[in-house]
Amino acid sequence: MAVEHLASFKRCKERICANWSAFQKKRQERLKQQERHGVASEKVAENILEDLFTEVLDWRLSDLNNQLDFADLVLTSSGVRYLVVEAKRPGSLAWSRRAVEGALDQVVRYAAQQKVKRVAISDGVMLYAADLEHGGLKDRVFVSLASPEPQESLWWLSVHGIYRPREDADATLRLLPEESSPAESEAETAGSAILHPKYCLPARCFAYVGNAARPSTWRLPYRLVDGSIDQKRLPKAIQAILSNYRGVKVSGIPEDAIPDVLVRLACAAAELGKIPGQRGETAPVYEQLAEALEQLGKLDEVPGI
Repeated sequence: MAVEHLASFKRCKERICANWSAFQKKRQERLKQQERHGVASEKVAENILEDLFTEVLDWRLSDLNNQLDFADLVLTSSGVRYLVVEAKRPGSLAWSRRAVEGALDQVVRYAAQQKVKRVAISDGVMLYAADLEHGGLKDRVFVSLASPEPQESLWWLSVHGIYRPREDADATLRLLPEESSPAESEAETAGSAILHPKYCLPARCFAYVGNAARPSTWRLPYRLVDGSIDQKRLPKAIQAILSNYRGVKVSGIPEDAIPDVLVRLACAAAELGKIPGQRGETAPVYEQLAEALEQLGKLDEVPGI
């Protein structure tokens, strides 16, 4: 059944629409100190998220757990942990790719330690949520909390939406349109990520991450520390899988995770225009990648091709 037909979806949609305007007014009040002093503390973002989850969505105040095992906020229901949230200073994520990646490194690590499969990051301006799946992140929700329009996709973070898999997610993580953003705190992200002892890279630079808190489970580096594609390592990562494909495991990667890892690598290749049909001549490794994805029925998950 499509979620639009669920009674819980309809009720939550009505609740979001009815309470969004009041949420925006309260959010602006909470951000007043930023207007006065030019900066607001992380606590302000946490308060905005508390309003979002309990007044716009349907979580009870008692479902929210602050500073649980280093995580800023953990949402629970009947004792089960459903979502780990990392909050940052207002405006520190919305316009900074580096800060976003640092926050994701943190929240994925905390979620792995708590064995929670869903994570979110927010600075009170934007909110991004994802599922931890097959060693990577699968988009769940991306919204601007400053939007004047009610964000109905927040249902996927509601009490009855959080545990459901989302297959139609149009929730790609991105930066918001430029505004006069607060000065970014370099120190806030520097040193917050665990680095692989051999490659000196954080988890986000690997195509497969078994456990974000254990670098020994990270496989196939394919991005540089700034998030750009490592053009030397990308084809090697693809070949490492394709040359051994059909085996039970490839370099410590479970076989059922391989399709999603290939999609992840193909998305990087597409960014560089390496996939067949994007440009002129294509290297054999990328032709093999496209063939493998077509066989797996995953080719349509690669944007831009």
